[in-house]
Amino acid sequence: MYNLSVGQTDLDKPLIAILDSIYNEDQKYRLQMDEVEKKYSWDSKEMQALFQSMHEADSANVIVITRILDQRGWLGPEIVGKQGNATLFLVIQHADYTVQKKYLPMMRKAVKLGNASADDLALLEDRVAIRTGKKQKYGSQIGLDEITGEYYILPLKNPGNVNKRRAKVGLRPIEDYIANWNLTWNADEYKKKLPEIMAKQKTY
Repeated sequence: MYNLSVGQTDLDKPLIAILDSIYNEDQKYRLQMDEVEKKYSWDSKEMQALFQSMHEADSANVIVITRILDQRGWLGPEIVGKQGNATLFLVIQHADYTVQKKYLPMMRKAVKLGNASADDLALLEDRVAIRTGKKQKYGSQIGLDEITGEYYILPLKNPGNVNKRRAKVGLRPIEDYIANWNLTWNADEYKKKLPEIMAKQKTY
């Protein structure tokens, strides 16, 4: 059993060590994805095996992280360090919808208290919105068209003002962000394509 004692007000080194280990597990398989895709393809058995390992790690990680959150709340960097604090978000971001929905209000409160980052919260807000069939606010969620193999921005509300919303929470412009998927941004063109994107989303 992990020792998650309550009442500490300075850096909790034992808990930081636990979170560091969880961070490494969370990132280990994701950092291999590009290499495996290039070597074997997205639909390969090697990629499926990687996804399975990632899923198993995520399932184990979320048990520990939700226990920490339930017992001690969303701990800030002054207690668990910057990486430990980021780990709380990453594990919830990579959890299933029921977990994300449950801890989203806690993270909103943590941002107001300075115990979580507004840009991380924006990503979780987007992911929960997309998973509930709504439009995202910040354009952080990217889809892959299984027929064409092309990436696209999942349904986004009010595309013309997305960079204002992103700037408000400390996110870089959407043009820079989507360049990671070799995408370019044109709000007017996106608006025209939105009905088609919404149709894709129904089966996403």
